[in-house]
Amino acid sequence: MTGDGARDGGPSRPGLPASVEATVALLRGGKYVCDTSLATSVFLALKLGRPLFLEGDAGVGKTEIAKVLAATLGRKLIRLQCYEGLDLSTAVYEWSYARQMLALRLLEASGTRDKKALEADIFSETYLVKRPLLEALETPEEGAPVLLIDELDRTDEPFEAFLLELLSDFQVTVPELGVYRAKEPPIVIITSNRTREVHDALKRRCFYHWVDYPTAERELEILRVKVPDAAAGLSQQVVDLIQQLRARDLFKVPGIAETIDWTEALMALDRVELDPTSFTSTLGVVLKYQDDIKAISEAEAKAMLDAAAAG
Repeated sequence: MTGDGARDGGPSRPGLPASVEATVALLRGGKYVCDTSLATSVFLALKLGRPLFLEGDAGVGKTEIAKVLAATLGRKLIRLQCYEGLDLSTAVYEWSYARQMLALRLLEASGTRDKKALEADIFSETYLVKRPLLEALETPEEGAPVLLIDELDRTDEPFEAFLLELLSDFQVTVPELGVYRAKEPPIVIITSNRTREVHDALKRRCFYHWVDYPTAERELEILRVKVPDAAAGLSQQVVDLIQQLRARDLFKVPGIAETIDWTEALMALDRVELDPTSFTSTLGVVLKYQDDIKAISEAEAKAMLDAAAAG
């Protein structure tokens, strides 16, 4: 249950990349294409055992980093999806009250009347339901898990306050059982879409990186990795058009996932290039709001295709 876990990385965290270049290669092995700046933040977070706070618009690949790290490092991925009203019983632990009541009745039926003995039995690990944050303090044989705290900006300040304590000491107190302390701190990735500002006190406990939309060159490289069977001309055309769409005043600009989805959808339609009709008829793959879709007429689609061809 308890144990002393070192906070700093290095020798206590075997199996992690030894350099920024190795981190780039590690992520690339999981089909994640990133720049040196992001790879440096990931490397330092892994090396020094610090949480990594990733902020950026929805769809830029923040969550995917945690998934790729878990897959490439061979670690368990534990995900806490945040939302308004998230409480400790959902995030940390709760008791299985139905099973406790059943056990209590069975014990009483067997003649047990000792109150302390009853409490010790029903408030044991047998009836403890571990939620993501408590589960992340366990260290399996393959090493500390990757803890993804996704979209922290959707929660409220009381939960942030609790998270401050957890990230400082990597321990949780269960009053009936005692302190659960990580022998090896988990690899923590926190994401935010910046729908609200996260408190500075929490950011100070993390390394920070803003994840932006990729350049056209990097997005084309991502497509080559993620959709290798796509025709080169189609991939280039999709990237050019996505870049143009991001420059427009849309309610929600397309993310990298939409770039990949659009390419795969066009391949499913046996398209090797886009024309105005196929452009407008497949916009629902890329844009998720009707007002955004309506804003692009077939004439505008043709103009965008012409710009992509010219450019």
